[in-house]
Amino acid sequence: MAGWFGLWKLHGMALLAGCVLDWILGDPYHFPHPVRMMGRMITWLEGYFRKWMGGRELAAGFFLTAAMCVVWCLVPWGVLYALRQISFPSLWILPFCVETIICYQMLAARSLCTESMKVCRSLEAGDVEGARTHVSMIVGRDTAVLDQYGIARAAIETVAENASDGVVAPFLFMALFGPVGGMFYKAVNTMDSMIGYKNEKYILFGRAAAKLDDILNFIPSRLTGGLMVLAAFLLPGMDGIHGWRILMRDRHKHASPNSAQAEAACAGALHLRLAGDAWYFGTLHRKPFIGDDDRPVCPMDIKKANQLMFTVEMILMAALTAILVLT
Repeated sequence: MAGWFGLWKLHGMALLAGCVLDWILGDPYHFPHPVRMMGRMITWLEGYFRKWMGGRELAAGFFLTAAMCVVWCLVPWGVLYALRQISFPSLWILPFCVETIICYQMLAARSLCTESMKVCRSLEAGDVEGARTHVSMIVGRDTAVLDQYGIARAAIETVAENASDGVVAPFLFMALFGPVGGMFYKAVNTMDSMIGYKNEKYILFGRAAAKLDDILNFIPSRLTGGLMVLAAFLLPGMDGIHGWRILMRDRHKHASPNSAQAEAACAGALHLRLAGDAWYFGTLHRKPFIGDDDRPVCPMDIKKANQLMFTVEMILMAALTAILVLT
């Protein structure tokens, strides 16, 4: 038990260090990244399992999901286990450094802020086409039909939703299960983003990945919504009371059981109306609005959404630090 507890504390310290690295470095474009490797593996496995299973798409998608989960749990476990077998006392720091790098790569706060702020700066400069190009890099919807207000809303929604997918959820999985938990979560989340669509091509093939992603995000998404409300109480110019009211009212206004949680808290904290109808692959999808239309959205709201996201992460880091110090 003592050995397991010591290992857990090592995971916790590596996670905190990884958060700091993410703030400093973000996601260097030309640096090898496990998520990009996951994406290439998903593409290859999709072709393989579709061919192997013939027309049995549901089974093919299940095997792809299982293969991804097994591989991306074994990879970090195997690497770290091998490093821990090194008996030289002077190399004890090596597993910690590798864990830190893995934790850093599983988090996306800095890169999400960087990409969304490109949208903000373009809108502030009056460059709507440039903002549309930047927002198309971080959203899945069709952006050609968006005006400047729609572009800003899309960026805010992405920051809010990915505060859960890109920050809170991987943080929780790594805090509980170390780098193995982080890579397992990211493998599932990447599958959902690539094959979890409810269209003709993926409605059956991507069902296993989509359902597993819903299960894994059930608690993190709700924690994100609650922490965003807390962050709104801590930040000047934000409304925590209204954030809580909108979270309670609108948290289920989405086809996904999880996606509206953080969006509702963010919309309420900023007194904005988010969501609504959106175009995907040339098809209009009717969606309810989230939040109240108290005022027009503006580019600065993208910055405020990022402030909420970073404050949520800092709350998590403070809580983990307190646990590590007190135990």
